[in-house]
Amino acid sequence: MSSTKSLTVRLPEALVAEIEAESRARRLSKSDIVRERLSAANGMRETSPLMDAIADLVGSVDGLPDDLSSAKKKHLGATGYGRKRPR
Repeated sequence: MSSTKSLTVRLPEALVAEIEAESRARRLSKSDIVRERLSAANGMRETSPLMDAIADLVGSVDGLPDDLSSAKKKHLGATGYGRKRPR
């Protein structure tokens, strides 16, 4: 078995409560739950061949609002997107 080291991190109360609840429900230590979640998150970081193919294009569009991802409805509404057009 590989050696382990200890690491102290500060987490939001809601996340700690979620980890503690899962720990109790699954009868595993909080450390085991955190290790599982970190391992799963690490696996999600792998890029797909499709993402590799378009990686050079990501972020290459100039002139868009900084908050487009969080305020898309506002910005699309301002352009008239989604409105019914007269026939």
